[in-house]
Amino acid sequence: MLIVAVSLGVLLALGVAALGVLRGGTTSETGRADAGASSSSPRAGSGPLALPPVEAPEAESAACRKVLDALPAELSVDDASVPRRELARPAPAGAVAWGDDEHSPITVRCGITAPAELTKTSELMNVSGVDWLPVSSGGNTSWIAVDRPVYVALTASDRIGLGPVQKLSEALRGTLPKREVSP
Repeated sequence: MLIVAVSLGVLLALGVAALGVLRGGTTSETGRADAGASSSSPRAGSGPLALPPVEAPEAESAACRKVLDALPAELSVDDASVPRRELARPAPAGAVAWGDDEHSPITVRCGITAPAELTKTSELMNVSGVDWLPVSSGGNTSWIAVDRPVYVALTASDRIGLGPVQKLSEALRGTLPKREVSP
């Protein structure tokens, strides 16, 4: 019963996060919304990015603070630099995002609960020394790091490639020790 409840919660959270990824916004380097930003893509937008709350009991942990502090101000997507995005208030703890008018939002959530999809037979993908559980839905994939003391998820459009996952892998390797994967 508990597994079903947690599974439904994680699936709902991933669905809501995917919806948040599809609705976007842009910010300037100062973190304020760009007033005159226009969008040529339905995924791009203007203003702070709204992220719904998800169950993340470790979001305010020292481990998540280390990870979030190690993340870059910009990500490289298709040879373009994509800046950090401001999050709408109240911003959920343990969350950051990148995106602009030209690029769909990329979000990172730290300290989330164990994904229901993680089982003893789950197929994991090792990217730059970190074991990831990819969970795809509606053109987006949530990459969940499952071999660190806290679970960390990167959610983005399937079209961005593995560059952001590699960058997050570097941050995780440099800040958190590896642990045995356990469902």
